[in-house]
Amino acid sequence: MQVSANGLHIEVDDSGPAHAPVVLLIMGLGMQLTAWPEAWVAALRQAGFRVIRFDNRDAGLSSQMVAAGVPNLFWAGLKHKLGWRQKPPYTLSDMAQDTLGVMDALGIRRAHVAGASMGGMIAQRVALAAPERVISLTSIMSSSGAQDLPDPDAEVLRLLYAPPARADLNGVVDHTLKFLQLIASPDYPQPEAALRDQIVNAMKRGHRPAGVLRQTLAVMADAHRADLLAQLRLPTLVIHGDADRMVPLACGQDTARRIPGARMCVIPGMGHDFPPGACQRMLEVWLPFLSHHTPLS
Repeated sequence: MQVSANGLHIEVDDSGPAHAPVVLLIMGLGMQLTAWPEAWVAALRQAGFRVIRFDNRDAGLSSQMVAAGVPNLFWAGLKHKLGWRQKPPYTLSDMAQDTLGVMDALGIRRAHVAGASMGGMIAQRVALAAPERVISLTSIMSSSGAQDLPDPDAEVLRLLYAPPARADLNGVVDHTLKFLQLIASPDYPQPEAALRDQIVNAMKRGHRPAGVLRQTLAVMADAHRADLLAQLRLPTLVIHGDADRMVPLACGQDTARRIPGARMCVIPGMGHDFPPGACQRMLEVWLPFLSHHTPLS
């Protein structure tokens, strides 16, 4: 279903008991709400939570910011490296307001807020903007955004920004598959056929390459979030794999270090994806954390 949030149309999936404690899931760069594994969502529901997923702006079935144009990421990346100020079409703070708008549209006063990759950064911004509405914060395979943290693996960066060898559907699918395999969890391999099906289904649902570029610029421009994280005073869990080539482990460790009282959970052999085995390891830590910090009704 679609809701109106922060002046945009946001595609939302709302499942679980209507009056149960809410877990709000924010997905990462260019990814759609369907990227959250169904087994993960089912486990949350089975544990007694109402689960909200949504497509960020410029992803999936939510509003596309076409009027903002297509940014030049080469120039943006150079300015990012030099520490120059960026002027993105929108910011991660704007995307945090989208998230709060989704909560408003659904009548949700407070929620456990969790995000993966860029979604973790947005979740941090939600907690900074409206801490009274966040029961707990979970930052998964994400970063504080501090400027001195390591970049993605050089091969990952090259493939991330390289165009597909062919522009047709099969060419884009092959390119995306190669990238996902590059950042995947080495200890939790997934069948190539399953990955290919996921890519095809996502492309059919909503392929938004220009949106990925605009979201990337929003991430690059969020230069001062790290300095604000010490203000947070809420239960926080940081989950990261020690084999993440997209967002290195040091980025998650820095997030946990900056948020007072944050708990750090490192998953051995996990990369930058959600394979079933790694999901089970994460849930073994995350579900007790959520239950412990859920207020008694």
